[in-house]
Amino acid sequence: MTASNIHSNIIFSQQIEKELDKIVGSFATGKVFLLTEETPAKLCLPLIQPLIDKYQIRVIEIKGGETHKSIRSVEQVWEVLSKFGADRKSLLINIGGGMLTDLGGFAASTFKRGMAFVNIPTTLLAQVDASLGGKTGINFNGLKNEIGVFNEPDTVIINTNFLKTIDHENFLSGYAEMLKHGLIKSTDHWDELMDYDLAEIDYESLQEIIAHSVAVKEWHVLNDLTEKNIRKALNFGHTVGHAFESYALHEGRPILHGHAVVYGMIAELYLSAKKCGFDPTLLQSVSEWMLAKYGKFNITTSDYEALYELMTHDKKNEGSRINFTLISEIGQVEINQDCSKELIFEALDYYRKLTV
Repeated sequence: MTASNIHSNIIFSQQIEKELDKIVGSFATGKVFLLTEETPAKLCLPLIQPLIDKYQIRVIEIKGGETHKSIRSVEQVWEVLSKFGADRKSLLINIGGGMLTDLGGFAASTFKRGMAFVNIPTTLLAQVDASLGGKTGINFNGLKNEIGVFNEPDTVIINTNFLKTIDHENFLSGYAEMLKHGLIKSTDHWDELMDYDLAEIDYESLQEIIAHSVAVKEWHVLNDLTEKNIRKALNFGHTVGHAFESYALHEGRPILHGHAVVYGMIAELYLSAKKCGFDPTLLQSVSEWMLAKYGKFNITTSDYEALYELMTHDKKNEGSRINFTLISEIGQVEINQDCSKELIFEALDYYRKLTV
């Protein structure tokens, strides 16, 4: 199954080697590189080892995790590309989670002012969000994705079999982005996500739901590549969520990206109720469902200033105002919403007082 547009070619396939063979065969021998990290190197590379041997693909392995989403890791990639003669007609294949596809995309986009790259996401988060849409980047000065460029991968290959290798918490992390897509798209998609059995995962039916989720992201990207307008809908939950994520990392109690986005969505649904008329009853039921599935990152009132300060650094801000994407109802997005500091603290209060 293929979904093509003027940006990336997105392929849903259980035959990774076959799909890659078609792509790699058009590049000169020695001009194809593969970037990965420890876990996918162990679990996923054996599936394409014959192809690696056939085309003499040079494998680059970096350390995984957000702490390694850094300029130093990018330098490691550049050094190998430079040493072995990569040029603008070369290809970089990124196999891994969202950190890896973000970093690999950035490395490819900036080496020799840009070479082709393909993403093969191995986590649910990467399949429905990070590997798609052309956002590449690294963390810098303790701020998430502070440095980066917009550049679409040539192809994204999505294989749900890879998801059998991730633990339940990482699965939930990816599902959070799907929940976000449901809230900004329609009650039909939201209901589909609510009805899916997260305790007994059916990977065959999951592929269809992932395709629906990917279509939501791709529609927004296609209509607004560089996030000037409607693509901002995809930021729902992320202004507060990124603050939670950065703060948790700084505090030495890191949380997964999707979990941070869930906590951000809870706070931003509260803002949506106060600013845009989102149904308070639905706010309560969605918040309780999310916390039951995702647990809670505990904060106190003394954490509010630090979280607010992190929100002021968000890339979506314009001037001195913190720019929120909110929703007035499921499927009805309200971009460019300005909220006072007092109201943001109220939203943090709402989140803090919720009980699992």
